[in-house]
Amino acid sequence: MAASGTPPGGRTPTPHPVPRSPRSAHGRRRLIAAAFLLPALVLLGALVVQPIGYSLYRSLFDHSGDTFVGAANYQEILSDDTIRTALGNTALWVVLAPTTATALGLVFAVLAERVRWGTAFKLLVFMPMAISMLAAGIIFRLVYDHDPDRGVANAVWVGVHDTFAQASAFPKARPGRDSPLEPAEGGAFVTREPVRAGVPALLPLVGVAPEALPEGTRTAGSSAAEPGKVTGTVWQDFTRGGGGAVNVVDPTESGLAGMRIEAVRDGRVVASATARADGTFTLPASADGARLRLPAANFREAYAGVDWLGPTLVTPAVIGAYVWMWAGFAMVLIAAGLAAVPRELLEAARVDGAGEWQVFRRITVPLLAPVLVVVLVTLVINVMKIFDLVFVIAPGAVQDDANVLALQLYRTSFGTDADPGLGSAIAVLLLVLVVPVMLVNIRRMRKEASR
Repeated sequence: MAASGTPPGGRTPTPHPVPRSPRSAHGRRRLIAAAFLLPALVLLGALVVQPIGYSLYRSLFDHSGDTFVGAANYQEILSDDTIRTALGNTALWVVLAPTTATALGLVFAVLAERVRWGTAFKLLVFMPMAISMLAAGIIFRLVYDHDPDRGVANAVWVGVHDTFAQASAFPKARPGRDSPLEPAEGGAFVTREPVRAGVPALLPLVGVAPEALPEGTRTAGSSAAEPGKVTGTVWQDFTRGGGGAVNVVDPTESGLAGMRIEAVRDGRVVASATARADGTFTLPASADGARLRLPAANFREAYAGVDWLGPTLVTPAVIGAYVWMWAGFAMVLIAAGLAAVPRELLEAARVDGAGEWQVFRRITVPLLAPVLVVVLVTLVINVMKIFDLVFVIAPGAVQDDANVLALQLYRTSFGTDADPGLGSAIAVLLLVLVVPVMLVNIRRMRKEASR
């Protein structure tokens, strides 16, 4: 007989679980999420929130931190010429650097699709990203060196310039003591007295280094008199080791080959000649009674190139170094977006008669607009805090001209005349300038995620 309370068949009923409240389950999930987020939130507070709060607090005090000055540090930002220059240069960076790097990245990404060695090309363009800002700054400090024998930029520039306007070989040449030559207008030299046919003219100069003499120069020769013609010698009136007579062609002295000689009468050039390898020259009879002139072109200083790191060009030069580094980053992101562009649209446009430029401008660029905005915003945020390139490339004498906000923050906050209060105010200003760009980026990302 079955026990009391046991249903027929001898089976004990299984108790049903008590259902949990949806509210308690949701609260448990929130606790688990908070436990996982807690370490990140602690780090965020210690590394981001606390420094921002302290910088804001410190910006309201003087350099010692003992005296409350309110907004005085922010007023000084607007009145200090150095900081205003930094603001202007930062604005120039924000306009030029991201747009240039993005445009080059777009061009490189499109071109890389059209060549067989596109992968190698992308690798080559992206390679500068593997170099630190410090190393890139050192590289470009050498690239922009003013000496053409060291600086690549000036070596190329001088080479191109000298192809079309050859520099003189005698930039330091000048008359010696008791010379028959005297200075003339514009850097030229003229004879003190008119020359006569049949009487050799002597045009001695000094100041030309032996190693700087033109190739093919020979020992100076004494010009022989020729009836009805004006002859003479232009030479380096200097004997190594001393000795030799002044204004006399000595056996070991060198002619100044290629020197231009003009015969001038009443302010007009009546004849001209070029000195031979031994410095001798011959002028026609029309030069008789004229004064000989060595024109200023003979003594033009050698072209030394462009002062890339001077006050005028230092900021564009540093921006060029930045673009060299970050154009590869822009190219990789744009190339990824370009790979997702439907090829059918491009082919349909070509079939309808659109040229390559029209396809690029009306189809490729509009379809890549979201990617281009991502790249542009990322680079804008990046250049807002640019520091190392400017600090390394710009020489100390022009750092005020190349100054940017991040560099000014460093210079103000550290050093012998450090002012942490003003430095904190600059940091807060930099944050205020970056936050709107970040908000635009966050808003764009949310809009993309909601699609």
